[in-house]
Amino acid sequence: MKASNRQRGSTMIEFVLALGALLTLCFGIIDFGRALYTYSFITTVAREGTRWAAVRGSTSCTNSNNTLNDCNASVAQIQSYVQSLSEGATNPSQMVVTPTWPSCTVGANGAVNAPGCIVSVNVTYTFTFMLPFMPKVSIPFSTASQLAISQ
Repeated sequence: MKASNRQRGSTMIEFVLALGALLTLCFGIIDFGRALYTYSFITTVAREGTRWAAVRGSTSCTNSNNTLNDCNASVAQIQSYVQSLSEGATNPSQMVVTPTWPSCTVGANGAVNAPGCIVSVNVTYTFTFMLPFMPKVSIPFSTASQLAISQ
């Protein structure tokens, strides 16, 4: 059978439409994968920041064989450390780090991060999709981690 002249080129149009839909689906999956990765990454850096603050409590520099840097961790030091962990497609300037010590009162030396107290690190990150046809809506990811201060 011979194709009529009226149907010539219709395959090309169908291919372009199908390819457009397929590429949209593939890049959408990639972008949503980026979103899941970013949320997982923010959770990990919150845990790392909490651990870093917990081992740098108010008495962490009192022993004679001290090897820690940044003893008696402050809010600014914790924020700087967590933002330094940024990698890949995450932008450290979009990361808001809020460390708090919710269960502590001011100690004798004026420190709120005494051993036995709880340190909490809350990390918020604003995620935006890269695809041009997605709405330019920012999605705020927020996670928190808590740990008892050991020293």
